[in-house]
Amino acid sequence: MRETGWMMSLLGPAEIRILANKLDLRPTKKLGQNFVIDAGTVRRIVRVADLSPEDVVIEVGPGLGSLTLALLPAAAHVVAVEIDPALAAQLPITAADHGPADKLTVVRADAMRISPDDLSGFAPTALVANLPYNVAVPVVLHLLEVLPSMRKGLVMVQSEVADRLAAGPGSKVYGIPSLKAAWYADVRRAGPVSRTVFWPVPNVDSGLVSLVRREPPATTASREEVFAVVDAAFAQRRKTLRAALASWAGSAADAERALRAAEVDPSARGEQLDITAFARIAECRP
Repeated sequence: MRETGWMMSLLGPAEIRILANKLDLRPTKKLGQNFVIDAGTVRRIVRVADLSPEDVVIEVGPGLGSLTLALLPAAAHVVAVEIDPALAAQLPITAADHGPADKLTVVRADAMRISPDDLSGFAPTALVANLPYNVAVPVVLHLLEVLPSMRKGLVMVQSEVADRLAAGPGSKVYGIPSLKAAWYADVRRAGPVSRTVFWPVPNVDSGLVSLVRREPPATTASREEVFAVVDAAFAQRRKTLRAALASWAGSAADAERALRAAEVDPSARGEQLDITAFARIAECRP
């Protein structure tokens, strides 16, 4: 991260609680609300995100603004997507109270339904967010799909979710999230985060996940066709691909023919294959 000539003061634990009281805020499990109250953690996130002064950041679920205030000096602009109306209304006020806020745009919306047209003309180049645990994977996949301008990301998610997103073939936690994320990006774990940096304190630890956009596998199959094979393979994870893909192909015999045409062992299981192999299978559907 390169300095841009001005800094904003960050929120401390006491100020966060004052803000919460002002808004009569009671964090809810339904919205996955756990707010970061440790300034060192938000500085670390911004540093690991490796933003440039040209980056336009999309932040999902900014909450009370702890991370937002750290992002603003590091980027050209921050588009904060917040579904909670009270939090969305307060965020520009909080930003203005702590420094120049002209680089902040707040969009009140559901990140699961966001499109480029909703972002006030901005084309995000980076995703940096403390994602609600209950929607982390679908939000990441949705944004990677609908925002091709987004070249990189650093997200904080539940530790187990971080493991699944970054897992490689052969891992016990490798599965649908790992493969679908790999369609869009190189994904890796970027460090642990203690539960003690949040308010309220969750029952689980968190982890940082880094994403760097890359081209999907070269294939004549569409993304939807490849993802359909992935879904079928892991719907019955313990079965061989010959058995697991029988419904997808029409029969076990048809599945075996498709697998052999794709140069995949019919007795293999989905957890052994990378996204390129699934793309080859999709191409060979009868």
